[in-house]
Amino acid sequence: MNIKSLILLPAASLMFAACENPAEKTTKATVKDAVEVTASTSAQGVKYVLSSNSEILFVGSKVTGSHSGGFKSFTGSFTVADHALVGSGQRIVIDMNSLWTDTEKLTGHLKSEDFFNVAKNPQAIFELTKLNSAAAEQFEVSGNLTLNGTTKNITFPATASLADGKAKVHAKFNINRKDFGIIYAGKADDLIRDEVVLELKLEAAPEA
Repeated sequence: MNIKSLILLPAASLMFAACENPAEKTTKATVKDAVEVTASTSAQGVKYVLSSNSEILFVGSKVTGSHSGGFKSFTGSFTVADHALVGSGQRIVIDMNSLWTDTEKLTGHLKSEDFFNVAKNPQAIFELTKLNSAAAEQFEVSGNLTLNGTTKNITFPATASLADGKAKVHAKFNINRKDFGIIYAGKADDLIRDEVVLELKLEAAPEA
């Protein structure tokens, strides 16, 4: 291999990495029309409230690379009975003004009408509609997600554990932003991908 090839090889590798779609390494959430929320079974268990250790993160990408971000402020709870998650109608409410990214300029752009239109839609809400136990600590979660003024029912896999008085839930999946009316395309030579990776790292403790 000549010197020129040795120089170009790392550059080519970096370019390939920048063009990768992060969503391809995650599960695609099933997206359907919103469904009616059935009566909650929360009274039959113990209410666990999200702690400050919880995180809601996202990764968006375009042709030339990707950006990470998340939300600093959100509230929510879920119910535990017989050492397992139960119930429906439980909510996570996100303050969209708390959105952050790895670039200040991008943060402002995502809050604009091109994306989340935070001035008009200051909250995003996930309301649990169905919870199926797939295996030990493995669940299939369904819920109505209201984002950018549009509500859809999404289904995704999650893991949950209960130990030392704390309940932990983790899920990582991707959704299509256009399902929620976010259609900004980006630059002609640097198009924004439709898929956005969402990651939930939730920790909760019994309500005081």
